Amino acid sequence: MSILLSIVDVYKQYGDKVVLDNIDLRVRQGEFCTVVGPSGCGKSTLLRLILGQETPTQGSIEINRKPAQLPDTNRGIVYQRYSLFPNRTVLENVVLGKTLTEGRWWDPFYRNKFHLEEALYYLNRVRLADAANKYPHELSGGMQQRVAIAQALIMKPPILLMDEPFGALDPDTRADLQLYLLELWEKEGLTIFFVTHDMHEACFLGTRLLVLSQYYSDDRGAGDSANRGGKIVADHVLSRKATSAEVMQDSRFQQLIQQIRQEGFDPEHLQHAKDFNLDHPDSFQTLLASEHKDAS
Repeated sequence: MSILLSIVDVYKQYGDKVVLDNIDLRVRQGEFCTVVGPSGCGKSTLLRLILGQETPTQGSIEINRKPAQLPDTNRGIVYQRYSLFPNRTVLENVVLGKTLTEGRWWDPFYRNKFHLEEALYYLNRVRLADAANKYPHELSGGMQQRVAIAQALIMKPPILLMDEPFGALDPDTRADLQLYLLELWEKEGLTIFFVTHDMHEACFLGTRLLVLSQYYSDDRGAGDSANRGGKIVADHVLSRKATSAEVMQDSRFQQLIQQIRQEGFDPEHLQHAKDFNLDHPDSFQTLLASEHKDAS
């Protein structure tokens, strides 16, 4: 598969505060990337940069070899809170993106003729065709999140961004949607960039797990450590087949969780930037000479 998302030498700074520090990443079409990291490491900032809501202070972000500029149909987004209009039916919510982007939102005939069948197709894909004429308040939290996924999918984005999409759901609903998302990813051939605070969820869902953290060391010296932003400190290859959540009880799964805790969440365990666990074949680093003097 070809490279879909390319991030090279990206920094993000707010005033004097560095949030992201020299991020390098390549994601291929069809990958399911999950992202974890401690509070303040820049997970949501990275997602907003990919979406185009914000621009990097330095570096480049490309999707399909084109600069990722303002938000457009190349990127779908599903948030933790459902982006549904309460005064519109489920079907109207799903079809809205198509009619707005094509400039014919005011024309009911155009909407009905060209897009309702497509919206019903995606509602069927998320198993909500029977709820097409209901309003959001008539649906459970899990059903509303599936509508939000259909909203994103109808735009056929090359990459689907998900920011803690199941974080507000009860455990049973969350587990059901995890399996549902895996099934949808396999059948639709999606490319997903999934931010979560739940390491079990990240290890279960992804084909690739990125650990973003501000807990690391380099050759810039201890005095600057407080203003170092998050880096990708680990990039794990995960085997992926949609399966039962029982795999989470496997000893190897638990060992991976413990490894990730040490790599990215332990402020006492500071890996040097040259020693990051970047196992994925597409991983790369653009370390500066100041970060790793042997690289000069």
